[in-house]
Amino acid sequence: MELIIIPTYNECNNLERLLSMIYKETPDIHVLIVDDNSPDGTGELVKTLIQKRYSNQLFLLERSGKQGLGTAYIVGFKWALKRSYKYIFEMDGDFSHNPKYLKNFIVAIKKCDVVLGSRYVHGGGIINWNFFRRIISYGGSLYSRMFLGMPLNDITGGFKCFDRKVLEQIPLDNIQSNGMSFQIEMTYRAFLQGFIVKEMPIVFEERATGKSKISVKIFMEAVFMVWKLRFKKASFSNKNGWKE
Repeated sequence: MELIIIPTYNECNNLERLLSMIYKETPDIHVLIVDDNSPDGTGELVKTLIQKRYSNQLFLLERSGKQGLGTAYIVGFKWALKRSYKYIFEMDGDFSHNPKYLKNFIVAIKKCDVVLGSRYVHGGGIINWNFFRRIISYGGSLYSRMFLGMPLNDITGGFKCFDRKVLEQIPLDNIQSNGMSFQIEMTYRAFLQGFIVKEMPIVFEERATGKSKISVKIFMEAVFMVWKLRFKKASFSNKNGWKE
């Protein structure tokens, strides 16, 4: 069984239509919304949708305030691992990750351990980004690839799918990143553990409404975290336990 984890903060204008598209593409999939007490009523919308439309497939975890992307996913991963989900997705709630790719992910994950939705392989791309955003994204992936030695093209992307065995092997309480670098760290830990990571082309579209959450602070966190991850490589790749 598959679960999609979607962290939200002020996604009320997007979420109902996004869920409709998700269930149209993958009717049997489950979705977990991790909402950080959105002022726009995202959490209340999810409760309504659970009651009226998706009572057995949609779930909500509410947090007290805005705590960051990485911690939202960690909470979601732990929730998923307590249940019988085999494949666990990360996905944005703003239409930048198109649900039409979900079926492709489900096919691909059965032949590997982690699937990365990649903007920088043949067939992938980006729509409606300015030059600055493109430089941050592509440069961040290239920088991470050079310093961490991962033969992957899109290391900062957030549309991905894990086999549960990967999340069971990663000590989630020891994850040190929270913003863009969270995506880098999760993939790096999986890679060093010897799991098979496959890239799959996607076209990334700039969010439909609202404001992007990317900031200079998030970018700089990723820059410094790459160095930190590189220096802790030995402990991350230890097969018999994690020396952190």
